[in-house]
Amino acid sequence: MSKKRKWDDDYVRYWFTCTTEVDGTQRPQCVLCNSVFSNADLRPSKLSDHFNRQHGGVGGHDLNSLKHMPTPSDQSETLKAFGVASQEDALLQASYQFAYLCAKEKNPHTIAEKLVKPCALEIAHIVLGPDAQKKLQQVPLSDDVIHSRIDEMSKDILQQVLEDIQVSPLQVGIQLAETTDMDDCSQLMAFVRYIKEREIIEEFLFCEPLQLTMKGKDVFNLFRDFFLKHKIALDVCGSVCTDGASSMLGENSEFVACVKKEVPHVVITHCLLNPHELVTKTLPTKLRDALFTVVRVINFIKGRAPNHRLFQAFFEEIGIEYSVLLFHTEMRWLSRGQILTHVFEMYEEINQFLHHQSSNLVNGFENKEFKIHLAYLADLFKHLNELSASMQRTGMNTVSAREKLSAFVRKFPFWLKRIEKRNFTNFPFLEEVVVSDDEAGSIAAEITLHLQLLNNSFHGYFSVGDLDEASKWILDPFLFNLDFVDDGYLMKSDLAELRASGQILMEFETMKLEDFWCVQFTVFPNLAKTALEILIPFASTYLCELGFSSLLHFKTKSRSCFNMSDDIRVAISKKVPRFSDIIEQKLQLQQKSL
Repeated sequence: MSKKRKWDDDYVRYWFTCTTEVDGTQRPQCVLCNSVFSNADLRPSKLSDHFNRQHGGVGGHDLNSLKHMPTPSDQSETLKAFGVASQEDALLQASYQFAYLCAKEKNPHTIAEKLVKPCALEIAHIVLGPDAQKKLQQVPLSDDVIHSRIDEMSKDILQQVLEDIQVSPLQVGIQLAETTDMDDCSQLMAFVRYIKEREIIEEFLFCEPLQLTMKGKDVFNLFRDFFLKHKIALDVCGSVCTDGASSMLGENSEFVACVKKEVPHVVITHCLLNPHELVTKTLPTKLRDALFTVVRVINFIKGRAPNHRLFQAFFEEIGIEYSVLLFHTEMRWLSRGQILTHVFEMYEEINQFLHHQSSNLVNGFENKEFKIHLAYLADLFKHLNELSASMQRTGMNTVSAREKLSAFVRKFPFWLKRIEKRNFTNFPFLEEVVVSDDEAGSIAAEITLHLQLLNNSFHGYFSVGDLDEASKWILDPFLFNLDFVDDGYLMKSDLAELRASGQILMEFETMKLEDFWCVQFTVFPNLAKTALEILIPFASTYLCELGFSSLLHFKTKSRSCFNMSDDIRVAISKKVPRFSDIIEQKLQLQQKSL
């Protein structure tokens, strides 16, 4: 074992300080370029060679002044006085900025040291010269460093969100959903909506794995433990929007019961973006059988690799646009509608392929009654897709979502009247295939029954966000008829005063509804509080679904083992890390270790 060299205070004349490892090993660190050398280099010849070769004496400074640095904690100020702190800050800043971009683009951590840095060094050497290449070489971009940087930025972003939640003037809204990743691991994701200053903010809260089972109690424990860990009372939650199986995250689930036990005042809403499942449950027998036939046909084609390859080759041979079919999924809004549309438009070609493969599905598929049912389902689910797409945006509240659903349901009576007259204008695919009066009469009876059942189900299932007449001033306080408000209503005078202001009217006409009431919080706090308590709850789990899409980029076969919570937070959060604070804390930790 080689002898360990020891630090001598006289070495400061070469612009070096000493760092000590955990095992007591002393290593020299250049205060000009922040390079750390091995213990074997702790000798005057090596230090002098580095100082003269890399920094050329750096004339104009008193080298002996480094001997009089008061304490390691004052090193940062001393270096700034010598004009050398900026380089260390720049190296850290570059490292953090790259890690931030790496997470934002959802790239693996190893891309820095395996691709980006080697390319950057080659470019710097060719374009800027060897000196620039040496400076660039000092930027720390290893796999572990990138992981550490992302972890630190994630903690800072989470801290910003938690600070905002704690100072929010109203209780926050939570959006919660669960999915299963490629490793069959159940992931629970949550977003939060709260008020900050004069606007409503939507932010990523967490994504955590459910370790064992996926029962409602397990979901609640994970949800509650997050708030306990960060020392925030659970009653900060004013509303929770969920999606999924009724036994786990539905309105009557164990999870909801546990939440209401802890927070009795909480408002529970169910995602309004999934009317497809409700439509399926109300389908008459023949229409349901037609839908399941479509699913079996797609599984026959997509579920077997040889069939899928033959299917693609068949379509290339006949020159058809659709060469790939979507899988049918239960809990994704647009998949079923797109499947039915594609299958209907490729009906003849799929029928030929089933004949070519001698599939036993061909008898049911080529039946004329099946094609009529398929056409109706494709039309209906296309309407549902348009409805869902209109509600797929950030900032969607329960009132706006309810209005869109109500407008959709109000179309049913008009559709029914036209169908009674054998007018299928609202169902263009169906109109295309129905040719005889007998066919029209048969499908009209089934459609009438289904739309009546669907109308009743919509009213019972999606009741959230329906305002009574006395509360509709929230939507438009200027056109609202004050006669609907009882004279004993304490805020009636505030409403009258608000309506008299021309400036507030201009604000109402130029701002979003949520932002308008946030602005009024300082002037009419009671009105604003009442309005925002209605507008803050989430109407859907749209943000969680977007988050699950990002999850696919992080949880791949080559990245299936790492904890992705920090990467997801940095990638999809709207918050920007406070780089200056993070770097300052990093430098302080480095100074303490000196």
